[in-house]
Amino acid sequence: MGVLTHSWDYAIILLTLASCLVFSDTQPAPGFCVMYEECGLNPTVEGSLIPAKVPCKDYGPARLVTGQHYQLLSQVCPMLANGEGQTRACCSISQLLSLQSSLMLSKAVLLRCPSCAYNFAHIHCITTCSPEQSQTINITRTIMVNVSNVEKEAVVGYQAYISTTFSDASFRSCKNVRIPATGGYAIATMCGRYGASLCTAQRWLDFQGDSSNGLAPLDIDFRLIPPDQTGNVPVGMVPFAGLALGCNETTPDGDKECSCQDCKESCPVVPPPGPLPEPFMIGGMDGVLVICLIVFLSLSLLFLGFLVAKFVFQKLKCKVTDKNGNELNHNQKVQPWDVTCTDRASLITQEFLGSLFQTWGHLMARHPLKVITACLVVVVILATGLMNIELTTDPVQLWSAPNSRARREKDFHDAHFSPFYRTNQLILTAPSRHGHIYDSLLFGKTNFSGLISKDLIFELLELQQRIQAIEFWSDELNSTATLKDVCYAPLNPKNPSMSDCAVNGLPQYFQNSVENLNAKVNMTKLGVTKEVDWRDHFIYCVNSPLSFKDITTLGLSCMADYGGPVFPFLAVGGYENEDYTNAEAFILTFSLNNYPRDHPKFRVVEQWESRFLQIVQQYQKDPRTNFTFAYMAERSLEDEINRTTMEDIPIFMISYAVIFIYIAVALGEYSSCRRILVDSKILVGLGGILVVGCSVLASMGFYAWIGQPSSLVILQVVPFLVLAVGADNIFIFVLEYQRDVRRPGEQREEQIGRVLGRVAPSMLLCSLSESVCFFLGALSTMPAVKSFALYAALAVLLDFILQMTAFVALLSLDARRQDANRCEMLCCCSVKTPRPSKPSQGFLLPFMEKYYAPVLLHPVSRIVVMLLFLFMLCASIFLMFNVKVGLDQELAMPTDSYMLKYFEYLYKYFEVGVPTYFVTTKGFNFSNVNGTNAVCSSVGCDEFSLTQKIQYATEYPARSYMAIPASSWVDDFIDWLNPGSKCCRLYTSGPDKGQFCPASESNIKCMKKCIPLPDGVLRPSEEQFDRFLPNFLNNRPDLQCPKGGLGAYDTAVVYDKETGEILASRFMAYHTTLTNSQEYTAALLRARELAYNITMAMRNVSGTSPDFEVFPYTVTYVYYEQYLGIVNEGLFNLCLCLLPTFVVCCILLGMDLRSGFLNLLTIVMITVDTVGVMTLWGIDYNAVSLINLVTAVGISVEFVSHTTRCFALSILPTKVQRAKEATAKMGSAVFAGVAMTNLPGIIVLAFAKAQLIQIFFFRLNLVITLLGMAHGLIFLPVLLSFFGPGVNKAILLQLQIEKDTEAARYHSKVTYDNLAFETTQNPPNGESAILPENPPITTTSNTDL
Repeated sequence: MGVLTHSWDYAIILLTLASCLVFSDTQPAPGFCVMYEECGLNPTVEGSLIPAKVPCKDYGPARLVTGQHYQLLSQVCPMLANGEGQTRACCSISQLLSLQSSLMLSKAVLLRCPSCAYNFAHIHCITTCSPEQSQTINITRTIMVNVSNVEKEAVVGYQAYISTTFSDASFRSCKNVRIPATGGYAIATMCGRYGASLCTAQRWLDFQGDSSNGLAPLDIDFRLIPPDQTGNVPVGMVPFAGLALGCNETTPDGDKECSCQDCKESCPVVPPPGPLPEPFMIGGMDGVLVICLIVFLSLSLLFLGFLVAKFVFQKLKCKVTDKNGNELNHNQKVQPWDVTCTDRASLITQEFLGSLFQTWGHLMARHPLKVITACLVVVVILATGLMNIELTTDPVQLWSAPNSRARREKDFHDAHFSPFYRTNQLILTAPSRHGHIYDSLLFGKTNFSGLISKDLIFELLELQQRIQAIEFWSDELNSTATLKDVCYAPLNPKNPSMSDCAVNGLPQYFQNSVENLNAKVNMTKLGVTKEVDWRDHFIYCVNSPLSFKDITTLGLSCMADYGGPVFPFLAVGGYENEDYTNAEAFILTFSLNNYPRDHPKFRVVEQWESRFLQIVQQYQKDPRTNFTFAYMAERSLEDEINRTTMEDIPIFMISYAVIFIYIAVALGEYSSCRRILVDSKILVGLGGILVVGCSVLASMGFYAWIGQPSSLVILQVVPFLVLAVGADNIFIFVLEYQRDVRRPGEQREEQIGRVLGRVAPSMLLCSLSESVCFFLGALSTMPAVKSFALYAALAVLLDFILQMTAFVALLSLDARRQDANRCEMLCCCSVKTPRPSKPSQGFLLPFMEKYYAPVLLHPVSRIVVMLLFLFMLCASIFLMFNVKVGLDQELAMPTDSYMLKYFEYLYKYFEVGVPTYFVTTKGFNFSNVNGTNAVCSSVGCDEFSLTQKIQYATEYPARSYMAIPASSWVDDFIDWLNPGSKCCRLYTSGPDKGQFCPASESNIKCMKKCIPLPDGVLRPSEEQFDRFLPNFLNNRPDLQCPKGGLGAYDTAVVYDKETGEILASRFMAYHTTLTNSQEYTAALLRARELAYNITMAMRNVSGTSPDFEVFPYTVTYVYYEQYLGIVNEGLFNLCLCLLPTFVVCCILLGMDLRSGFLNLLTIVMITVDTVGVMTLWGIDYNAVSLINLVTAVGISVEFVSHTTRCFALSILPTKVQRAKEATAKMGSAVFAGVAMTNLPGIIVLAFAKAQLIQIFFFRLNLVITLLGMAHGLIFLPVLLSFFGPGVNKAILLQLQIEKDTEAARYHSKVTYDNLAFETTQNPPNGESAILPENPPITTTSNTDL
């Protein structure tokens, strides 16, 4: 019994001890560990991107750390090091090495912010090595493993209790750290499916503890406990609440605070941009409108006051006046001393020109065949130059001056970095598809649009593969060409395979693999098991595009098959607030290398793009296609412009044919049906057209001889302009000849010469004004405007010369035929019906004389007209301030172009704008510390460095038009050099000892860092900078070293391989979405302002060259730069054009300044009114508009100058009578020769396909013609009737002397020769020889209106 009693006692003691041991193993206690040493790889983790080594479960006191163990701990977890011999920890050396290796992956992107990297390491050091581990860690899952033939319990899951004060502060220190290569946030790569915008401290740590992401070796359940909510914490557990550094604080190791780009708390106080300038307002109304109203009222009152004052003045004088208020004095004689120098000069000029042209016309009419032959020879000689004509179609060469800033910057960029890669793109939608809600195990209920469906992704992938499979024979390569021969391959540019080509689209999230898209697997999360598929992978990748492995059990990478990331804004579009699963469009982009036009591969890449377009167009026509989409190739713009040009050539031909038919019909005299074929002027009209055509061909041929390039604009506009100018001269000449009566004894050739002497000075006035106008317009800096002005100037001049020679000769031949009553088309046939003795006046001249001129120049009508046109002028000035400047690129496309749909989709679905580069030139030392700090944006960099200023600009996208900060090779190069990462090491053995060792090599081979651990901020020496920069630029990024520069920066830095000097570099940022030319122009202006600010700051760095410069560049700048100065350019060109119209008019009218001024005023009003109507009709102001406005000045000269000259030379007694005569005589010719010549041809242009033709040729030319006609036929006669010059007294004196001489001769003879009347009774060859009566010599007083 005693024995039994003792045995029972021992049993109780043993059970008690055992229970105590078990109890003590589960109790947290200070200074105790729950894990120690490694237990090999985690057998529950598959496809890990790093070795998934897990710790062994081992409850016991924390170990004393000494020697090498302590040194390693102080390097990896310096926050736990309390001095050698005084430090305890719960991790072995092997655990520290694994932790160090794991932290290197994160430090590669976090080291640019030392306090963030410190806090991040602090978190994992606490869970791995803290001597208070048992109070922080609660093991939740273990598994038995065999380690060196010993069964051990490995930890594969635990809970970590962290105070929110520490976790939130750590998260805040890291949330704004940037990845310079992408401009995005590093936190986006460390928060899994949530990305940067939805990331929180809890989600950030959850990702770190998720073994399914391929980066965590085991599952860690981070329990973040608020300080005031510790009730749910297990007994004995103490949430870690250590001190987390703020990003604006230095680390205990001495590292500086993070930079402003990575830490908002470090940012200096930068004042926000000032408010936008307020619109100019007066009393709550538009200021310009108020001023225009005041000007109109003032001018109107001045004019009405002038009329009232004149009326009162005449009443007080009580003198005899006519009904128009003109004072009459029928007996006044002109005395020689009454003639002014201006009058005398005008008479001399007119007599000289009249005599000169009369002699010239007589000579040309006498030898018509010789003259025509000589003209043809000259034209043919000049036109042969067309064989060497250079037709410019490149928009850059057309609209950007070779010495313009944008052109010089483009040339610099292309010379150093090669041209921007070529884009071939599709934007695909499926608007009729219905969406669905997917209940994801990982992401919860998520709405998917009808577009984001598996069958459509398969269809997209099939289309992508069809395009990738394009093959064709290339003579340039002498082999079969494929995509890999021309594609942009950023990570393997020298010898790319098909999979190296940069093809961006949604299928790349699945590496273009059907198998990956079809993959399905069951996954358990929090005790719930569900199937995960492509949708889970897609949601994860669009939120974490830089991930090499998703967090699902699918284990798929998000990286494209060419090795780069696919950012969601390049794969899908039409979403809001980064809700990518509701995207409405797929974006599929093929990027090709861009080659100079003279490079052999340029032809190859164009051939590939042609086949790309063929495949896409065939796919679009396929009835099985489920997409509605838009597409473009890099060559599309130029192709479509050229296509529409060729298609619209028939429209221009019809336009010219209509004009020809009109001229041929309108020039004829139709007195009898029997004489229609005799009196018609078909051949004369055809001759006039040929004269215009020959002048254009000769002009183009001449410039082709001297190497001046032409353009399609010249082919379309110059013939039209010269035809308008030439037709007017033809009508004036022919109509004057038809209305003239051949004098007794006068030969046909003499009559032609005499008629030419009367009208040629007027023709010279217009042609010379226009020609000089265009020659001066050639001073423009815009190549297209300059070429147009040169070609137009010479064509107008040659047209006048040919009219004075070939056309005079042609009219002489036609007059000979008409005098012989021979038919025009059948010269051998004649008619017996004689020619009427009275010359034909036509329809317009009598109508103008009897009806139009009297009504127009009625006293009431004149006042109304003046007020109406004053109102039009002031209204147009107001509208002119509101005209839009620019040319939207879609307007260059024909109305049926597929590019219009592409532009519509581009503006609708794209969420980011074009990339822009900030380019640095030679002369800046990047390698010294000051130079590096002036550029970078990481720790230790200047607060206002290059990249930091761009970052500031992105904070105000509405003002700066900058959306994404610039990528910085300098920052990534510093991070790449950091000894805390694995990127830059040196071989320590083997044949490459001392050379660069990539991160993919084993640690055993490469045990030395490129540069030692710095005492302060890491900065390489100049020798280290120059030595390792090439290695950085050629280092391919991977998981071990994501900072490698190949692909991101290898083409961003150009350096001298001998000296290491950086000759050029670039930093890529992104604009906001730009939708019209006004936004593109504003973005260019803001980018230049920013670049100038950066340049000035960097020039202050010691050693910087004074000509060093930073400039912005993107492919669109060269097109939109013209709009920065086109207003001033236009004013300059128009002033240059207006000046000669005034000068030539004054000179040819004998220094008649008043006529010249009124002529100029009317032309200015036509131009201003044209710009005003442009605003009303939606015609933007741009280089094409400027060409048409220059043309408007030329055509306005035709509408105005003939009437002004006719008025100035008239000797009728009153201004109203002279205005009536000028309106009837020249107005009819101008209406028939200019207005009615232009209008039929312009109306035909309305049927052109090209929007440029419809808007800038049909609309604008119609406006110019109608306004020119209104001002020339309505306003100008009224203006002259009020303010025109008085009668030229030199002409009156001459006529007075002739009359006195005739009267004296009459009184000295009893009889006089009646030969003239006898001749009238029987004129030779049926010619009329009626002498005109002497004109009256009544004069007006100086107060005449």
